[in-house]
Amino acid sequence: MSQESLLSELNDRSREVFRRVVETYLETGEPVGSRTLSRALSEKVSAATIRNVMQDLEFMGLLDSPHVSAGRLPSQMGLRLFVDGMMEIDTVAPTDRAAIDQTLGNDDPDTGLLLDRVSTALSSITRGASLVLMPKHEAPIRHIEFVSLAPDRALVVLVFADGHVENRIFTPPPGQTPSSMREAGNFLNAMAEGRTLAELRSQIGQQIAAKRRELDVLAAELVESGLALWDGETADPRLIVRGRANLLEREAADLDRIRVLFDDLERKRDIVEFLELTESGDGVRIFIGSENKLFSLSGSALVVSPYMNADRKIVGAVGVIGPTRLNYGRIVPIVDYTAQLVGRVLSGRKG
Repeated sequence: MSQESLLSELNDRSREVFRRVVETYLETGEPVGSRTLSRALSEKVSAATIRNVMQDLEFMGLLDSPHVSAGRLPSQMGLRLFVDGMMEIDTVAPTDRAAIDQTLGNDDPDTGLLLDRVSTALSSITRGASLVLMPKHEAPIRHIEFVSLAPDRALVVLVFADGHVENRIFTPPPGQTPSSMREAGNFLNAMAEGRTLAELRSQIGQQIAAKRRELDVLAAELVESGLALWDGETADPRLIVRGRANLLEREAADLDRIRVLFDDLERKRDIVEFLELTESGDGVRIFIGSENKLFSLSGSALVVSPYMNADRKIVGAVGVIGPTRLNYGRIVPIVDYTAQLVGRVLSGRKG
């Protein structure tokens, strides 16, 4: 049943009971009982009547009952319905706005340090864990080199036309030799001049096929493996995480689940998916429980928004992650404001 159909099934009393259950749960994290609701509803309704309404909502899949006499909690489907159809979005409080503005208020030339401050401020303001995905370096490439460190370890060095240098240790395909690495580097350097990394990757498949006779199989594998590294398929310092302690403090009863969440984050090999989550629509997106493709932990929620460069191209994202009982109405506008501000600041910079 669609969300529109579900909402149409709810009369005024059911809507108010459902809304009160969700809002109380988001505030307290505890199951909500009928007696508590009977004192809070705008109309005088008996606890027995409220229990019947809650049973109907549970039958519809919008509420869960952890224990027979423990009251009700919103289900994942219920939280999604509330977020999409009933939630009231707050405005960003002046103090929160000032704290975010302050992180971007100076002319620090180091984008990494600037976004680290943004992540720290976002965590402090929301009392959750913050995520910031930094933009890729988009300058043309001047030189690429592969260096063998051990049979199972290699280094790839990228020198950009603006002087920026990036290097990373990675695991090469088995059987690589210094000769095959030099050949792969020569092949890439011959076609890299004047191209950004993204442009080079878009060309690599066609070029490998056309030049297959000039490259042995091992060198071709190294090209693909080495460049794949720069497309986000390894743990990547582009992803800044701050505020883990906030989750540990607020959710002491769920320490094991929180640890699983961050273990999952730290070993994540495809952080590009974090950015891809935002690309199917503009503005803030909310992922609740198992909807959250980035993490295996079903009890988490992610509020994330992309930011764009001067060409209106998505280059990074900011977000807040925490338990499903986030204060969505407050956090959504904060994440949205932060993403827009980061985009404006970075759009005014070169490279």
